[in-house]
Order: sequence, then C-alpha cells, then structure tokens
Amino acid sequence: MTDPSLIALMFAMLFVIGAFAGVIAGLLGVGGGIVLVPAFFYAFNALGFDSPQIMQICLATSLATIIVTSARSVTAHNKKGAVDWNVLKRWAPGIMIGALVGVVIAAQLRSTTLQGIFGVLGVLIGLYFLVGSSRWKIADEMPGLITRTILSPILGFLSVLMGIGGGSFGVPLMTLYGQTIHRAVATAAGFGLIIAVPSVLAFLFVPIPAEARPPFTVGAVNFPAFLITVLTTTFTTTLGVRMAHAMDPKPLKRVFAIFITVVALNMLRKALGY
Repeated sequence: MTDPSLIALMFAMLFVIGAFAGVIAGLLGVGGGIVLVPAFFYAFNALGFDSPQIMQICLATSLATIIVTSARSVTAHNKKGAVDWNVLKRWAPGIMIGALVGVVIAAQLRSTTLQGIFGVLGVLIGLYFLVGSSRWKIADEMPGLITRTILSPILGFLSVLMGIGGGSFGVPLMTLYGQTIHRAVATAAGFGLIIAVPSVLAFLFVPIPAEARPPFTVGAVNFPAFLITVLTTTFTTTLGVRMAHAMDPKPLKRVFAIFITVVALNMLRKALGY
C-alpha cells in the first residue's frame, strides 16, 4: 500500500509545478511541456521513483496536459480568426504519424537516453529563444507536399520525444516560412493537439512495471500530475498574462532561455552519468 505521506508530498510538489508552469506560459507565451518534463522528472526522482522508465512517464503526462491547454488555446485563437485551418489539415496526417512513431521509439528507450535527447533538443530550443528572431525567413509561404511530407512527421516525432506541444518547433517553422508570429502561435497550438491526443492514447498502453511507477499511473500517464497541473495552470496562466501586460517580457524571455538551456544541460549531464 502506498504511504499516505508520500502521496501528500507528491500532490504538494505537483501543485507547485503546475502553478509555476502556468505563470510561465501566461507570462512568456511558451508551452508548458518544456517546463513540465524536467519538473516532473526531478519531482519523481525526489520522491524515490528513479526507474529506467521514469522519463516515459514524464513525457506522457506532459503530453496529457497539452491536450487540455492546446484545446483552450486553439479555441481562444480561433475566436480571433488567427488559426490557419488549411495548414492544420495538410500537416495533421504527417504530424500524427510522427507522434505515434515517437511513442513506439520512446517506449523502447531507457530513461537516460530520453534525458539525453531532451537535453540536446532543449539546448537548441533555449538558444533559439535567446538569439532567434521572427524576422528570419526561408520562404514567403508554407512548404509544398514534398517538404511537408518530410517535415511534418519530424515535428511530431521530436515533440513526443521531448513531451512538448507544437509551439517550440511549430512556431519557428511557420515564421521561417513567412507566417506572422500571431498566426504561427495560433496554428502551432493546433499542432499541439494533433501531437498530444494520439500519443497519449498510445502511452496509456505502454507497460511500466508497478514498482517503477508513481502512484495512480495508468500506462505511462500519471493522473494526479495531469489533473493537478491542468487545474492549477487554469488559474495561474491568467496571473502570468496579467504580469506580462504589466512589464516588458523581452528581458524575461532571455532569462527563461538561459533557464531552459541550463535545465537541458543538467539533463544532458545526468544522461552522461556526471
């Protein structure tokens, strides 16, 4: 039987994680996955769950929260007419295929390997936040069938291996192909939904040994982490938005970029055994 004090401590830690992720999402306009995956990882490790499958649980649970947050975001952006539904329809099949392949691959990898992947990709994302610009451009319109057929599965695949939605890869991709930042953010929220729904359904059937799972985990999805994060971010994201309107978020984005880079480098360090 699970120790009640362990459950209480886990719930308290998850409330803090969800609150922080919500504030960051509202303040800086970034997806929660890039924060949630390392936060879940360190929390579960602190609670004594340091198994070869712990990263699968972190990825799957982060993606489960993205189903809710992406649905909210798409709905809000669609009311303002910012979502490019043609792009979503054309990119959806490839993204879904890549996401499902990502689940299959992630289920076979050890936690240390997934930490290394998160570390490398996290550093690249952090550097993009630090030095990237929405003015960078490859073309004036979204790519055609051949390029889309290549890029869409890669987007879904890499997002699942990091436990993130469509924003971190989708927004830079769309702005590089001539889309405005507002349209890119709105449409990439739809990418997140396309990535998260099939991958989470698949992760529910990934076998994780009972002794390696935090309490109330089904497949690779930890339901307390999912529910608490969704509930807390509902309130704290609004706080983050208010803070964003009260201050200049640009220097904060640089601080966040450094923070993500440091977290990713630490994950990479642990993956390498140092």
